[in-house]
Amino acid sequence: MVINTVFLSLRSILFLALVLLSAPTLASSANQLLIMGDSLSAAYGVQTERAWVARLKEKLEQQGYDNWEVLNASISGETTDGGLRRLPELLSRHDPEVVIIELGGNDGLRGFSPGVIERNLEEMITRSQEAGARVLLVGMQLPPNYGRRYTEAFADIYPDLAREHSVSLVPFFLEGIYDQQGMMQDDGIHPTDEAQEHLLNNLWPELKPILESD
Repeated sequence: MVINTVFLSLRSILFLALVLLSAPTLASSANQLLIMGDSLSAAYGVQTERAWVARLKEKLEQQGYDNWEVLNASISGETTDGGLRRLPELLSRHDPEVVIIELGGNDGLRGFSPGVIERNLEEMITRSQEAGARVLLVGMQLPPNYGRRYTEAFADIYPDLAREHSVSLVPFFLEGIYDQQGMMQDDGIHPTDEAQEHLLNNLWPELKPILESD
């Protein structure tokens, strides 16, 4: 009787060990989509459950992309330099299939050199591709009060990088939003709750083909 009890206990322990060992494999079976963004993707000033990233998660489930997991590594106030410094560890930890890079706006608002911004974004693209990820670059534009020369140089960064590195591009994330009543918060920089679905609609046509390119 004692022998049988010991045998059953050993079987239980072995079964539990197998379950625990298999858990990471099951958890990692989902495709990882990593978002590297600033306040536009970090739900600044809006309800988190209404933000475009939350809506993206819902859309993926509704349209049958339930094998995708969204990892939002966006931080309000983030710059391309900060994103670049954080990216290697995130790539190593999550091994994403897709990386969305939505950065540069804060750099531009602070008047950083377009050349520095471009180099940082280029390094983020290159490191993501070297890690085996497909990249979606999200473009931004600056208000005209920054001067024509600077705003044009800034705006050109995104299509130039997309063309050079063969990555998909959302030309302007705030298209149809920044100049519409009720779509921007009082600061004139951040979209409102009502604008979140429009943000997703601006991004989805470029993202969907990437998800289907396995």
